[in-house]
Amino acid sequence: MTTIIIPNGVTNISDDAFYECYDLTNVTIAGSVSSIGESAFGYCSKLTGVFFYGSARAAALDVFNGDPGKVYYLPGTAGWGGMFGGLGTALWMLPYPLILEGGSNFGVQADGFNFRISWATNLTVVVEGCTNVANPAWQPLQTNTLIGGESQFTDSQWTNYPIRFYRVRWP
Repeated sequence: MTTIIIPNGVTNISDDAFYECYDLTNVTIAGSVSSIGESAFGYCSKLTGVFFYGSARAAALDVFNGDPGKVYYLPGTAGWGGMFGGLGTALWMLPYPLILEGGSNFGVQADGFNFRISWATNLTVVVEGCTNVANPAWQPLQTNTLIGGESQFTDSQWTNYPIRFYRVRWP
């Protein structure tokens, strides 16, 4: 096993879950994971990158004991410092913009339907919407500049449609 993707819906990675997986090189962790146990990825001697889709979560101090590599996080996610679980951290720059799931500002709010967009600092993206993905007629809804690598999108008109889909594109 060289790559592990922890899918959305998983909330906990237990102690020693992938301990001594010597061939493991990359791990991607969904934003739904809220805690990571002691030595969950300990002594994975080829581990080079751990990629988080969410904010920093509760983790034992030695999640990655004995591992090389780095922990990568998305712009706009919270709680990241210089170290996480025993590894250094760095900003994860995606080759495309991403709608971040979860968080207190995701979904229906008093001011409309909300989500955050993450990508690269100071680039511009366009949020588009349509009501039928089988036969889409995408309409631009808002142009956003990603200050600090993120931007908040709010659709105050979402209740005017029986269903609405979103996508993000860049020029």
